[in-house]
Amino acid sequence: MLPWSGMIGEHPSIKEIQEIIQRVAVTDTAVLVTGESGTGKELAARAIHNLGPRVGRPFVPVNCATISETFLENELFGHARGAFSGAVASRSGMFQLADGGTLFLDEVGEIPPSLQAKLLRVLQNGEVRPIGANQAVAVNVRVIASTNKDLAHQVENGSFREDLFFRLQVIPIHFPPLRARRSDIPLLINHFLERANRKHGSSVTISREASIYLWEYAWPGNIRELENLVERLVILSDDGVTDLKDLPANIRSFVSDKKSPQPTLGNGQIDLREATEQLERRLLEEALRLTNGNKSAAARMLGLKRTTLGAKLRRKSGFGGGADARESEPVEAFSEFLAASDTAKNA
Repeated sequence: MLPWSGMIGEHPSIKEIQEIIQRVAVTDTAVLVTGESGTGKELAARAIHNLGPRVGRPFVPVNCATISETFLENELFGHARGAFSGAVASRSGMFQLADGGTLFLDEVGEIPPSLQAKLLRVLQNGEVRPIGANQAVAVNVRVIASTNKDLAHQVENGSFREDLFFRLQVIPIHFPPLRARRSDIPLLINHFLERANRKHGSSVTISREASIYLWEYAWPGNIRELENLVERLVILSDDGVTDLKDLPANIRSFVSDKKSPQPTLGNGQIDLREATEQLERRLLEEALRLTNGNKSAAARMLGLKRTTLGAKLRRKSGFGGGADARESEPVEAFSEFLAASDTAKNA
């Protein structure tokens, strides 16, 4: 983890993101951060701000998805006195509050078309006109936007302006979902576990079996879901060890369901090659689990040479099968995860 970024991970995608942040932070270029909810988009925006020349100036986040269209215009651009009923005084918008610093437009894809043209003018001209004002106000603001939607698709269907899209995404940064970087799960668990233990004055560990389930879970809420779960496990721990029974039912059922399907001829056909590969993958996983990730011992258990096992592990593109197999880390990383689990337990 680079200390300025707060982003934890050794996956190539995270290292690439960190490199982009370092390069773009010293500029005022617009950045569009994309990815599913909970992947770390705001963390990246703050890292860009903190590493650049605007550090020490305001960093103003605005969640465009939680503010109605009527209030969003007032929130972003402010209003002049007497602009509408009840406007007894002028009010600065977020652009003015962020003057000299960074405005982070979270979920920018939720901005209604009626406001997109006004936002584009601010980005083009560097000035904002509050509601009801006769004159525009100059602002010096760096804009970083994020979205969990496909803005290119929104441009195609006409719900997002093409010119605004290209203005925002001069530098695109995409965060992969956590299920696509499983090798970082041990690092994240250890980090959140240490922090939660320190916060609550405890020394909770996570058992091997529970760790395996955390590895195989799909994490639809991504890093945010993992972080919240680890703190919950620490708070609710009775004996200082989180076991399988302590995990939420949805995680246990998801992993169990993923492991249970077996190929059958029920529909009158079967892909023998695919079924064989699935069985081989399960046996490799089971051998690594039973031998605590020791590849030599796993090879002996399977009646293979050590080099043959290594070749099979390298050939496997997915861990655990399922719809997300192509987004998963190699099977070989599973043994590293088991080792990391033991390290955390013995720490």
